[in-house]
Amino acid sequence: MDLLETLVGKGLCREPLSRAEALAVLETSDDELLDVVAAAGKVRRHWFGRRVKLNYLVNLKSGLCPEDCSYCSQRLGSKAGVLTYTWLKPDEAAAAAEAGVAGGAKRVCLVASGRGPTDRDVERVAGIISAIKERDEDVEICACLGLLSGAQAGRLQEAGVDAYSHNLNTAEAAYADICTTHEFGDRVDTVRQSKAAGLSACSGLIAGMGESDADLVDVVFALRDLDVDSVPVNFLIPFEGTPMAGNWALTPQRCLRILAMVRFVCPDVEVRLAGGREIHLRTLQPLALHVVNSIFLGDYLTSEGQAGKADLDMIADAGFEVEDAATTTLPDHRRRSKTSTSDDEPEREHVHGTSAAHPPRTPRADLVTVRRRGAGTTLPPNA
Repeated sequence: MDLLETLVGKGLCREPLSRAEALAVLETSDDELLDVVAAAGKVRRHWFGRRVKLNYLVNLKSGLCPEDCSYCSQRLGSKAGVLTYTWLKPDEAAAAAEAGVAGGAKRVCLVASGRGPTDRDVERVAGIISAIKERDEDVEICACLGLLSGAQAGRLQEAGVDAYSHNLNTAEAAYADICTTHEFGDRVDTVRQSKAAGLSACSGLIAGMGESDADLVDVVFALRDLDVDSVPVNFLIPFEGTPMAGNWALTPQRCLRILAMVRFVCPDVEVRLAGGREIHLRTLQPLALHVVNSIFLGDYLTSEGQAGKADLDMIADAGFEVEDAATTTLPDHRRRSKTSTSDDEPEREHVHGTSAAHPPRTPRADLVTVRRRGAGTTLPPNA
């Protein structure tokens, strides 16, 4: 396909895609799918070889969030029946992190539910980081605590945080459809604040919430404009007891096309296969490794993932290798000091609407397993 040759050429030299080209990736047919994956794989291997970075989530505080994000099992009014607990003690969080590192994780992601941290919460997290670093001083730390001020971002950087994660989730025009308690601009501001404090910016999306192809392209272009270092691609986990429980429109083929589009738009960025991969990609997960260069190991915040050993076996069987602690993930040019993104937004067309019609999908609520082990429980974690 001429399109794919063009996209590979642009990806290898970091030439920006047009919106039309990004949309064209999403519009390719299932017959073209392997060609799309192979093309995205060329770009992935050029910048990241055959390495796969492993990340491990530690849910420091679970449930009872005051925000109303429709996709989230921890939202205000959620009936999902997930684990709820207040802040883990530093030794508990450190033990959970240690299990992930022992399983092969290079980065530990510390997450807490809520709109955003108080200054006291930030100090609490600083203490947790200290406990983790006592056990392994070289582990990368990413924090994900919600909306953040510049001063709080600076304090986290001083405490040893390497990256801050705050997803945009969906396009600006569609944001009010999924959340009313904060705005898209609040999320953009948090990403900018974290970058200004010297933290590596991690921000991604959730696919499968009823968005259009144009929405998907919009949010990925917004992430490109913010110049984030890591883009987690989540696929909606439709928990029973949340407003999006019935959203089962994704197919494994659709997921692969979305991942490929993200790779072409963000060729030299860490693209991470995140929540929902097991229930939407299913047996096609190994194909995704040809597009992404990073995954989460084991369980997620409130749902269980496949066994950590199965993740490691999948990586090895697909011909990839786990990235070791001594290897720097990002290409050299992305590790230069960066200034915060300008407030001037480039003009770009936006079309917001309904996706092309998909045949109805049979709900598979049996695939969603609420996490009952690891942080906040007496059972060992999955790593």
